[in-house]
Amino acid sequence: MTKTQMDSRAFRTALGQFATGVTVITALDAAGNRVGMTANSFSSVSLDPMLVLWSIARTSKSYDVFMQAPHFAIHVLNAGQKALSSQFASTCDDRFQGIETRTGEGGIPLLTDYSALFQCATEARYDGGDHVIIIGRVLDFDSTTKPPLIFHAGRYADIELPVAV
Repeated sequence: MTKTQMDSRAFRTALGQFATGVTVITALDAAGNRVGMTANSFSSVSLDPMLVLWSIARTSKSYDVFMQAPHFAIHVLNAGQKALSSQFASTCDDRFQGIETRTGEGGIPLLTDYSALFQCATEARYDGGDHVIIIGRVLDFDSTTKPPLIFHAGRYADIELPVAV
């Protein structure tokens, strides 16, 4: 298949075969308002130093905020948080409505329920075509035993966890 024969919808479908976790990324805008969005582009980068990455579409409503935010948090959602994922992916004015939070590094809002949490200082930003790749230096993290929320082939998926004996 040549480049001209490839189409973006088929490419997106092929990428959807890679199951990912679902995250909510939070930060503060320049005026100190809480901002959050759902993303599934999270990945580890380095153990020493502790670095992670995620990417944001240049067309995202939150793009400008994350281009200036010195800190952000990545919340790996747990299997019971499909509604929360949808809320932070919506176009509603206050994505934090009804959500309990606490304050983290640099004043960023932290969700109180998650599978894992990474509080980060923005380390670097790189061009990634129609996205920008954001590298975060992990300042603090937490992990629970709650199974993660999984996204596969354009929808949420359930995973079978081994039964403890």
